[in-house]
Amino acid sequence: MSEIIECIPNVSEGKNQDVINKIIENLKQTGVKLLDVSSDPDHNRTVITFVGDRTTVLEGAFTVAKSAVELIDLRNHKGTHPRMGAVDVIPFVPIKRITMEETVELSKTLAKRIGEELKIPVYLYAESATKEERKALPNIRQGEFEGFFEKIKDPNWAPDFGPNEVHPTAGVVAVGAREFLIAYNIYLNTKDVSIAEKIAKSIRESSGGLRFIQAKGMYIEEKGLAQVSMNVLNYKKAPLYRVFEIVKMEAERYGVNIVESELVGLMPLKAILDSLAFYLRFPKLTSESIIEMKIYE
Repeated sequence: MSEIIECIPNVSEGKNQDVINKIIENLKQTGVKLLDVSSDPDHNRTVITFVGDRTTVLEGAFTVAKSAVELIDLRNHKGTHPRMGAVDVIPFVPIKRITMEETVELSKTLAKRIGEELKIPVYLYAESATKEERKALPNIRQGEFEGFFEKIKDPNWAPDFGPNEVHPTAGVVAVGAREFLIAYNIYLNTKDVSIAEKIAKSIRESSGGLRFIQAKGMYIEEKGLAQVSMNVLNYKKAPLYRVFEIVKMEAERYGVNIVESELVGLMPLKAILDSLAFYLRFPKLTSESIIEMKIYE
């Protein structure tokens, strides 16, 4: 593969396996390399990870969007994760032999096609954003599907592509290019979601916490536990071990402990090696120390 672009569409369905399977089957027909499918029934959301070159990734992303529009009706959707679209967000990440600038142009090509062919309002975000307030996805998503019918009437929230009215069943979508993001969740040994919300507020950048961290407190019925749900926007500057330790420290303030961590999708090897090196006090640990990396490099 001469160039590699990662695409990670998030679709608003995590319960109906038939719908998820249909979306994945349609995606497989496009020639992309499917890496991961992570579904969560409480979030009611599925995160799909695949890679390919420009042509295949564009077709794969459009196919996921088209399938989601045909199969998902947000009027019947309930979940703990905020959402504004049947396909909620479609990020592209440059991996190999493609620049961020080229990836931004790729995202705009997809956004234009979705707007024209699927008749869905599209908002460019992250590195593709046309306005500063649209760089951060939570700013765009605020109000969610139900609130967007009024929000879109504000000239400041006119979409970048597509019609100036919300799709009645599929909502709106954000499309953009960004650096690698780690979707990382921490479960607490309590059902009290207010504790998770307080911890999320203490750690997220928008509330004065760590830079490059988005966080929200949730209750996950399947586990019967509160969860601190996070996006780590830059794992090199906000390493997972630091995030974990701060959440652990904040949890102790409220007399609770961490039960387990959870990864949604994939992460770079370096992100986990950095944490392993921290906890083992092994500063010289690198991928060169891993036998599988030496065998398969």
